[in-house]
Amino acid sequence: MNVFDSLSEVKKDKNTVVTIGTFDGIHLGHKKIIEKVIEKTSGYGGRNFVVTFDPHPRSVVSNGKDIKLLNTLEEKLNILSNFGIQNTLVIKFTKEFSQLSSEEFFKKYIIDGIGIKEVVIGYDHHFGKGRGGDKNTLDEMGIEFNFNVTSVDAVSIDGTTVSSTKIRNALNEGNVKQASMLLGRYYSFSGKVIKGDQRGRLLGFPTANIKLDDENKLLPLIGIYAVEFIVNSQKHFGLMSIGKRPTFYNDGSVTTEVYIFDFNDDIYDKSVTVNLVDRIRGEEKYSSAEKLIEQMNKDKEAGLEIFNKLVG
Repeated sequence: MNVFDSLSEVKKDKNTVVTIGTFDGIHLGHKKIIEKVIEKTSGYGGRNFVVTFDPHPRSVVSNGKDIKLLNTLEEKLNILSNFGIQNTLVIKFTKEFSQLSSEEFFKKYIIDGIGIKEVVIGYDHHFGKGRGGDKNTLDEMGIEFNFNVTSVDAVSIDGTTVSSTKIRNALNEGNVKQASMLLGRYYSFSGKVIKGDQRGRLLGFPTANIKLDDENKLLPLIGIYAVEFIVNSQKHFGLMSIGKRPTFYNDGSVTTEVYIFDFNDDIYDKSVTVNLVDRIRGEEKYSSAEKLIEQMNKDKEAGLEIFNKLVG
């Protein structure tokens, strides 16, 4: 996939199918849009383009409000490439850019910039200053500038309409199974293994402490999770703790660490990916290390039961 970070790098081609959006998480609703883009591209024998934004627009228009990401830009680009998108333009989202009207934006970046045969949008797509543009705006511009507009219906699962907001809410509640169902894949994050205080090793549960690649990546509710742990292109099962380790510490800082089943390799400084499978319990403070070890053994049993069902 070709990735452009400047419109000046893009060669205009009117035989282009375009879709535009933040694509926060690239969930099943987004996947349906991408599939329609690829279908239309094949029909026209042309090319396709995704136009997306970095940073997340809400982090700019909300006056610096801390917006946690469902996917980093690198993750987003990897998923789009795997879906079969040929080209992506990443527009740097700034205060100045946010003041472009929907018509100004579409004329400059799409009609005069990339070129367009058809635009594919989601059922609730809005764009431009104050999110003032919508399908009606595009229909009118399509008539004037000779391009087609296709709107893709919402995707619902078990009566729930798939949306980035609902995925965020599920993660904030610790419901990673719900989040994964709406995404169509496990919710995951990546990072590097760093040295910790090695307390887990002393307890008989050595853990890999992970520094996230992007501190703005959204982590689920504090607690203990069953996870898939990927390192050196190999998948392992384990337990992840996201929490403040209240049995031993009072400083309130949140750490992310994974106990990997039947694993003793040295992976310090290795890049790893963690897929969240299910939540086992919330974080608790124990009266002694022995009580904590007792609970950790129960957690391991619960995790093994979850994984046995996955592979069974």
